[in-house]
Parts: sequence; structure tokens; C-alpha cells
Amino acid sequence: MRNVVIAGYARSPFQLANKGAFARTRPDDLAAAVVRGLVARTGVDTSAIEDLVMGCAFPEAEQGFNVARLVVLLSGLPLTVGGMTVNRFCGSSMSAVQYAAGQIALGAGDVFIAAGVESMTRIPMWGFNPLPHPELAKNTAAFIGMGDTAENLASRYGISRADQEAFALESQRKAAEAIGAGHLVEEIVVVNDVSADGTPRPGTTAEALAGLKPAFSPTGTVTAGTSSPLTDGASAVLVASEDYARAAGLPILARIRSVAISGCSPEIMGIGPVESSRKALARAGLSVADIDVVELNEAFASQSLACIADLGLDTAKVNIDGGAIAIGHPLGATGARIVGKAASLLQRTGGRFALATQCIGGGQGIATVLERV
Repeated sequence: MRNVVIAGYARSPFQLANKGAFARTRPDDLAAAVVRGLVARTGVDTSAIEDLVMGCAFPEAEQGFNVARLVVLLSGLPLTVGGMTVNRFCGSSMSAVQYAAGQIALGAGDVFIAAGVESMTRIPMWGFNPLPHPELAKNTAAFIGMGDTAENLASRYGISRADQEAFALESQRKAAEAIGAGHLVEEIVVVNDVSADGTPRPGTTAEALAGLKPAFSPTGTVTAGTSSPLTDGASAVLVASEDYARAAGLPILARIRSVAISGCSPEIMGIGPVESSRKALARAGLSVADIDVVELNEAFASQSLACIADLGLDTAKVNIDGGAIAIGHPLGATGARIVGKAASLLQRTGGRFALATQCIGGGQGIATVLERV
């Protein structure tokens, strides 16, 4: 099996859905701009690209059917490059990375673009099939709202509102510091003259968070301030065989050591990263103590805190530049963002191993372990 590496990472600015700078931007145009930026930054020979795999949580007509192929055409890639859209809800573009890695390991190509896009502005959360399947609705929590799953975890793990607000405040602080240090500029592709994220709230205070009403249950503890905002955005990583990357002089950020998928009860979907991370770490022959950088998607503060507790993560290593509570969570784009971010952070910090992991609506988890080469 051939070694597979992350050889480049880029993303659009992330903007608030409905009222942000990309509310009128087509998602295929947004993703195409990011792909063009990734190609320009890495200098990859586009004729060598086998496929563009695009993660999208709602890939119906709202965002362009097989949006991956549309992005190939819009981005100026050769017509010989394929395009496939994959959907694992929040984990879609991390699944795109993992699919590309598997294809390369099998010898089915040397270079892939694994990307993701979501225009939360354009999609109804229930898509064009709003009625739950009657049997699933009757017998399972498969259609439970994500906010309700966050409340469930807060209750099960005894996570107080104060704890959630402290976590959210820290995410905003870290994002503000990263912005001030210019760390996010390095990964962002300017789109339509927009060069910065529109989601961080650097002026957030503990008092402001404490004054918010519960967002999902009148008696709950989860608020808008402790949840990731609805966001429009796109991201992409270049995935290549290590041999090809070296021969072509591509910028190797990290080697993919292992990957994993897991399932869990839908009503506590936020705990999904625990089992997937344990599986991925075991496959890499590593423990949590070996990990230097963790990118854990912050769907909700309660969900993140539950995963941190169960995995025994060092919070100093988690989301060093802030997470989705501050930066945003365009569903299909998040997986590629946190894989690319984790790889980039290994380079910046000099760490050896990174873990990128997410929860997934419907009760799943996904994880990728990276190693700095």
C-alpha cells in the first residue's frame, strides 16, 4: 500500500448564511474559486489529477446536483478530471479525503482534489423530502434535531451552561488571536473580494453569552452562542501519493496515517468522534498522548466537551486557532477544512501527529490521523 499525503490546503472565507457576503454566491462558483486557489498555491500539474471528490451535505438541486463535476468545469481543470459528489452529512468532505486516500493506496491514481462546499443560505434543512420516514420516526431518533442532541449530551455528561459558555468564549478568543497573528490569511482564498471570515465575534464576553436565551429548549442550556453558526463556505485539500508528491515537488504537509468511521445513537450524535478517534488511533498504533494537534469540529460546545472528556484530550492541543463556534460550520466543507488545518498546524507547530475528527448528524463519527513527514 502506497503512502498518501496532504499536499496542499485552501478554503474560502466562511460567511454567515442568509446575511453574509456569500448569501448571493452560487456554491459551485464558491468551490471553483477555492479549487483554483489550491491549484495555484500548490503548482500541481492539473493533467495528473484523477478526480475531484466533493463533499456536500445537501447535494440536491439547491447546490447543483453533481456539484463536483460542475466545479471541474468551472474551475478550469482539464476535461479529463472526473467529478464525484459524496454525502456523509457533516463528515462529507473528510470522507472525500478518505476516499481519495483509498484510491491512491489502491493504485487508482496519484493526485486527487478532495473538497467540500455548503451554502447553508440555499438549503432547507429537510431538503425536498421534509417528511421523516414513518418507521424511522416511530422507532428511532434518526430525525432528531441537532440542537436537541446537544442538549442530550449536556444532560448526560453533566455539562453546565457555564462550562459551555467558557468553551465558546475560548474558541472566540483563539480565533481572534489567530486572525491577529495572520494565521488564517495563509489558508484563505479571496473570493469576490472577500478576504476574511465573517463569523468570528471577537468582542464576545461572558456576560453577553450569559444573557442569551436557550436556542432549542426553553429549559435547556444550549444557546446560539455555544453553537456553530449557519455558514456558507468551501474548502479543498490536495491528496497525493507520497512518491508522486516528492517527484513533482509538491508541498507535503502531512502523511495520512489512518482513518476510521463509526456509528452511535442518533440522539447523541455529537459523541461520534470518540469511537472513530479510538479506532483511527489504534490503527495508527498511537494513543491520545501521542497526539500533538487536535482539530475537533465544534458543532456545539456541549458536544465538544463531552468528546474531550471521553477521549481524555489535552485542551491546549484542541482547535489551536479556534473552532467552528467562532469560524463557522458549512456542513460539507468542514471535514476538508479540519484535515487541511490539522496538517498545516503540524507544519507550524513542529508537532508530529494530528487528529482531525467530527461528529455527524444521524449518529456517526469520522476521524483521520496525520503525521508530519
